[in-house]
Amino acid sequence: MDLQDPRTKKDSSGMRQIALAIELPFVLIGPAVVGGIIGYFLDRWLHTKPWIMLVLGLCGVAAGLIDTLKVASRGDKNSG
Repeated sequence: MDLQDPRTKKDSSGMRQIALAIELPFVLIGPAVVGGIIGYFLDRWLHTKPWIMLVLGLCGVAAGLIDTLKVASRGDKNSG
């Protein structure tokens, strides 16, 4: 038996959606930026500009997309 007020459940769902909307851009952009920065410094050290930065940046984009899909699907399961 559910003794919670339905308004509380609705407010909690709205807060989860706001938190998800704030989290997703960081989950998407963060790995690409980190990969690009690491690649930049490796390129400077190894004198291979811009290849390592591009490769690690693209790997970061792929990782960010995968993580974004995981977070979004987790949010869908929790809201249903």
